Amino acid sequence: MHRLAPALLARLARGRPWAPVPRRGAAAASGEEELFVFPEYEPELSDAAAPGAAPRRERPPRRERPPVAAAAAAAGRPDPSVPPSGVSCSGCGAELQCRDGAVPGFVPAEKYRSLSEGPAGAAGLRGAVCQRCWLLAHHGRVLRLQLPPEQHRRVVSAALRRPPRHGRGPLLLYLLDVLELPDPVLPQLSGLLGPDVPVAGLLVAGNKVDLLPADSPGHLGRLRRWVAAACAGAGLRGAPLVDVRLVSAKTGYGLEGLVSRLQRSWRCAGDVYLLGATNSGKSTLFNALLRSDYCKSRAPDIVDRATVSHWPGTTLNLLKFPIINPTCDRIFRRQERLRQEATKTEDQLSSEEKKYLNHLKKQGYLVGRVGRTFQQQKSSPVVDFDPDMLSYSIDEDPRHSPKKCEEREEFTYNEVKDARWCFDTPGIVKENCVLNLLTEKEVKLVLPTQAIVPRTFILKPGMVLFLAALGRVDYLEGEKPAWFSVVASNLLPVHISILSKADATYEKHAGQELLKVPMGGEERMKEFPPLVPQDITLKGIGTTEAVADIKLSSAVANLVVRNTAEQEPTVVFKEFLSDQALKP
Repeated sequence: MHRLAPALLARLARGRPWAPVPRRGAAAASGEEELFVFPEYEPELSDAAAPGAAPRRERPPRRERPPVAAAAAAAGRPDPSVPPSGVSCSGCGAELQCRDGAVPGFVPAEKYRSLSEGPAGAAGLRGAVCQRCWLLAHHGRVLRLQLPPEQHRRVVSAALRRPPRHGRGPLLLYLLDVLELPDPVLPQLSGLLGPDVPVAGLLVAGNKVDLLPADSPGHLGRLRRWVAAACAGAGLRGAPLVDVRLVSAKTGYGLEGLVSRLQRSWRCAGDVYLLGATNSGKSTLFNALLRSDYCKSRAPDIVDRATVSHWPGTTLNLLKFPIINPTCDRIFRRQERLRQEATKTEDQLSSEEKKYLNHLKKQGYLVGRVGRTFQQQKSSPVVDFDPDMLSYSIDEDPRHSPKKCEEREEFTYNEVKDARWCFDTPGIVKENCVLNLLTEKEVKLVLPTQAIVPRTFILKPGMVLFLAALGRVDYLEGEKPAWFSVVASNLLPVHISILSKADATYEKHAGQELLKVPMGGEERMKEFPPLVPQDITLKGIGTTEAVADIKLSSAVANLVVRNTAEQEPTVVFKEFLSDQALKP
């Protein structure tokens, strides 16, 4: 009896018709059948179903879900009759509005009304993000916006030309990507500032040093000298240049030293502006400083983090947080914390700190920790207990009390009346940059996000190196083979061919899986500009030192060339790049 019940229940669960189960005992031997009937589970046979035949249940077809970006765009309807809010998006700084979905700061009309028509009015939009920032942060999707080419530059120029606050001009913290040396925007900085910009000083920070491997002892000092030489070549030598630092805004390397340098030299004399080209890491540095000793203790609970993505030009307007006043007592307490943390070993860290440290180690070669000395003590939440709400009879359903809207914290008048601010500015768009030609998926493959592993190839004269379908280098003439070390994203493919088959290889595999970027086949390559050659002649140095760095466009790759001969032969190369990505 106990052995037959599971079989019967399984048969009922599969929706099969009722059938007798043979008995294993003497009744089975005599040909009798024993039938167990459960009235509440007895199935109903249809008239068309033949007895003993199991009807097959057809699964309804699955509904295809639309893409996330398309679904979000379809759900967000504009309302041209609603005026702009005057409130900035907390992620990108654009003014929130529901009039046009192609304009920055768009919020769907339904969401916009639910936030702005409450008791707080337009203030209910504070802390909200636009649809573009929401898709970037939660789905990694990009919405194309109709922006003029000079929009970012005009916003930065207008911000720098504001009248000086507190009787002193601002300090400029220029962030450059060390993978893009020489920086394409740094020479334009002098023209962007101009004589009418009251700048008190300039501090240059080389970002993304965690992505570069240590090729030799003292590589950081050599890299710092290269950054200083790039500043001198751009005409920034002299009194305005305060210092040159190497940091990693992503892993935290060098950020504590940067904060100490700012507090010692600048203190709280005026505002600070973060400047730099697109994709240099300004928003990542802004978020890191927001969680450091450089901001006021309550700022991390009030100011939202900036939106960070691979797509260039994420920040569209100014974002800011108040700078803490580094008094003698605060500097002393901060130094004590740094001294204690310097003596800590990895075993003394908490489990969460170890987990986060191991996560950063997988992404970069250099890792640091950014801590906070001055933190606002949060009061424990008070739980409202109403026993009458939990008491109900057997005939009543439990009643749920409506949730109370939590009030958003705001700065007091005394906290901001004389405050100095740290501003995150829109990135200056780089001209002749291949990133301007790529799609969203292609940008994710081209930009390096983890520690770069250099790939070295030995080429003989007559061989060709393809870096995806974005560029190629032909080794035309030379007495000996040459070493090519590719410093680029680990996801970007490198293909070696010979000169006689190079054109056919490009025609066949451009847009396909072998070269990968650009992707999309022949239709994609029709709209992608062709590769244009330019000749390069280099004179060898030896086997222990690189001849030169060949920079393939901006933010794509650097080729480190080294010959294998002890003498100093002359080698001739031909570099192929997109005509829109060639340097002027």
